[in-house]
Amino acid sequence: MLVKKRNIFPNFIFFIILVSFYCCETLKRVPDDSLLIIKNSVFVDSSLTRNEKLDKIVLQKPNDKILGYPLRLHIYNSAREEIDSVLNQKYFNPEKPKDGLKNFLSVKQYNNHVLFKKNYNSWIKKSGQAPVILDSSKTNKSKTIFHNYFFSTGWFDNEINYEVKYKNKKAEVQYFISRKQPYLLDSIKYSVNSEKLNQLISSTKQKSYLKKDKQFNKSNIIKERERISNLFKNSGVYFFDEQYISFQFDTLDLDHKVKTDIIIKDNVIKTKDSSFSKPFEVYNINKVNVIIDDPKADRLQKPDTLNYKNITFYYFNKLKYKPRILYNSIFFKKDSLYREIERVNTYKYISQLNSFKYPNISFEANKENKTLKSNIHLVPKKKFDYNVGFDVTQSNIQTLGLEFNTGINARNIFRGAETLNFSIIGSIGSSKDAASSNYDQFFDITEFGGNLNLTIPRFFTPFNTSRFASKNMNPKTKISISSTSQRNIGLDKRTLNTVLNYNWNPKKNNSRSFDLMNIQFVNNLNPDNYFGVYTTSYKELNEIAQDIKYITEDKNLSYPNETDQFTNDVLNGNTELTPRDNDYKSVNSIEEKRKRLTDNNLIISSIFSSSLKKEKPFSKDMFLFRYKIELAGNLFNLLEKPLNLSKNSENQYMVFNVPYSQFVKTEFDFIKYWDLGYDNIFAFRWFSGIAIPYENSNYIPFVKSYFAGGPNDNRAWSAYSLGPGKSNSINEFNEANLKLHFSLEHRFNLLGNLYSAIFTDFGNIWNVFDNVTDKSYTFNGIESLKDLAVGSGFGLRYDFEYFVFRGDIGFKTYEPYLENRKWFRNYNFSNAVFNIGINYPF
Repeated sequence: MLVKKRNIFPNFIFFIILVSFYCCETLKRVPDDSLLIIKNSVFVDSSLTRNEKLDKIVLQKPNDKILGYPLRLHIYNSAREEIDSVLNQKYFNPEKPKDGLKNFLSVKQYNNHVLFKKNYNSWIKKSGQAPVILDSSKTNKSKTIFHNYFFSTGWFDNEINYEVKYKNKKAEVQYFISRKQPYLLDSIKYSVNSEKLNQLISSTKQKSYLKKDKQFNKSNIIKERERISNLFKNSGVYFFDEQYISFQFDTLDLDHKVKTDIIIKDNVIKTKDSSFSKPFEVYNINKVNVIIDDPKADRLQKPDTLNYKNITFYYFNKLKYKPRILYNSIFFKKDSLYREIERVNTYKYISQLNSFKYPNISFEANKENKTLKSNIHLVPKKKFDYNVGFDVTQSNIQTLGLEFNTGINARNIFRGAETLNFSIIGSIGSSKDAASSNYDQFFDITEFGGNLNLTIPRFFTPFNTSRFASKNMNPKTKISISSTSQRNIGLDKRTLNTVLNYNWNPKKNNSRSFDLMNIQFVNNLNPDNYFGVYTTSYKELNEIAQDIKYITEDKNLSYPNETDQFTNDVLNGNTELTPRDNDYKSVNSIEEKRKRLTDNNLIISSIFSSSLKKEKPFSKDMFLFRYKIELAGNLFNLLEKPLNLSKNSENQYMVFNVPYSQFVKTEFDFIKYWDLGYDNIFAFRWFSGIAIPYENSNYIPFVKSYFAGGPNDNRAWSAYSLGPGKSNSINEFNEANLKLHFSLEHRFNLLGNLYSAIFTDFGNIWNVFDNVTDKSYTFNGIESLKDLAVGSGFGLRYDFEYFVFRGDIGFKTYEPYLENRKWFRNYNFSNAVFNIGINYPF
């Protein structure tokens, strides 16, 4: 058999031409006597080092690249360098004025055309990036910055050199850093004249950032200055500031050792004619005044006064705030030592009351008796303010939607800095079927509702809760009542929700919330239209009825009468189907889902949640852990017999003719970011949640169940389309009561504010401990983990500073419901899911 040899010479020539064109285009704007920087290399102690902090020191960076290609440089090079002469030569010849465009255009049209060409050329230049030309002065500055950086970290004897390697007008700058032997801290001495300050330093030396035999580092010097300053200012030393702390270092006649002398200077007191120094002294607060301004008051009017627990209130006309509330907002008290942290907390607490403009807190010092008088000046905000919002929306069932909301805030409603908010929301929309003859009006989707929300800046309870939630924790009570009524082409529903919530912050990065009472009532107004919305379920039910000759093939079940009758006949054994038949199981599953989604729900629960977030300073390293537990129905469970509650046909106790839901639900959510440097982040998320019904319930209400898929979940599936388990359910809304989800994502910078990411998502939902028995839907132990669906893909993100606009493409990588070849079977763009979202998915 003869094999024809393939001639690779033409391909080789094409490759050479392509490379030559690329090189020429890159150097197009580089002058003959200049060099284009294409690379910087940093060698530390003879080893090539890739370190983001060191790379940022270099003042001249190569042109930005996307996947190794200098796109912005090529955009810049595509612009005309001397646009005026080019335009004159192309469009206007002075020797032949009738040549060019002037022969066809008016003078005005010609001038507009030329102006457009100039503006377009300028836009290309601004969008691109000029070539980075080697500048020896900047290279020498980088060398100096390298020296200063290593000097500040204890490498005092470091030597910095650089070398430029170039070829064909392209240059690589190599920096060579020899750190040599580091310097270590030796003796550390504090020099201070004030005996009180000396005692404070001595009692906190173990907290010092400067330790003997630790390598010298300027950052630790800065931290120690801040520590000493905060120590003094929070111990009554009112006039102290960081400028009074200086450091002296001695390395003479020492073998790479540093003697450190920390000098605390005396207070400089200035008089009219001179100034003198004296040791700092400690001040106590001897008077606290609160002045509440009233813009409507007569400026010549003398304010009224009120004394409450050693605080004097000054006000005009009438004191509109309870003294106790303002007293609790002030962290420093009379006869207490001055502490800067208490001043800061007072600022923070009063601001969070949302009743005053930013407070003005000042202190007047009496240097003779070492006391301070505090004046807190408060300017109330307006009693009422209003807000209005409007939006236009579109969705998969709605061609056009108009949303609006309006609300009013009333401050200090009960003289305790409470805020009452009342808002009205509404929307109208047109479904995709509105234009058909079956509909009499264009806007066939409506939703209206209202919300009443009262925020109290403390715990509203008959008990003293300061033991576990002091005012430092910013405790709040929220009481809300909301109701909505929805009419659409589906089931229609009315909801009522009442919440009594407490939230507080035990620590800086820790928040907690407790719903003592969360009441939710869902009333489905049009349950008879269930199969009109869930058409997939109806089609399956109808086909089963035709297959077993319950109806003829030319007829369809009407709903709800005939569908209900057929379902009852199957489940009661009045047809040929038996519980062993797959069709029987399908009918049972359809009925379970219909009942779950059409039953009215009464949920009375208590919910506790907590979140902990920690971040590293000057880094994107972060972790967030949240958990939540909800207990529903236990109150009525205790009161069943005392209230003599009645039961329905399914032996469930009823409240207002609705069986109350009883379940326990818990969730765990863990997110971790690793900062890899150079705008690279590796992110991980783990979520698990389970809701278990018991006693008065055999399933979880739809509003409390889990779903899989969507832009913040498994992105290879759209929302509600994945699961449960390996069932491959094709219902419009798939939900269950157990969920596992994991995500891995690598985020990296492409260009400027444009970022990208590659991701892999794992997850699914299952039924467990409820009335679903089909094994393809349920979680059956460790073996069910093989039902975790896997999606992978990539996305783009654009950072607008205030928010991130995100677009992701997810590909179905592992589909647990397929019989054969579950991996990469539908891994293509035709089966991909496109997601758009705001901010990162987790």
